Amino acid sequence: MNIDFSTGFDKQFQSRLTSQQRQQVLEAIELFIDKPFHKDLRNHSLYGKWRGYRSISVGGDLRLHFKIITSDRVLFEAVGNHDQLYKN
Repeated sequence: MNIDFSTGFDKQFQSRLTSQQRQQVLEAIELFIDKPFHKDLRNHSLYGKWRGYRSISVGGDLRLHFKIITSDRVLFEAVGNHDQLYKN
């Protein structure tokens, strides 16, 4: 599977997350590459302003939002806690 990251994701990754959270995100992405529907990731589709995207859990309240581009390529678009990702 090929993984791409939006510019927004990269900025959020650096500015919103602690070093421990960044490590958790990287571990979750590794798991996602091997087993995208592993139960720990809680992979699910989104709705509303995020319709067409999916979300995985990194642990606690931390989420990664992504879009499936092709059967072997995804684009990670956003990272943050629930309030950061669902604010108006």
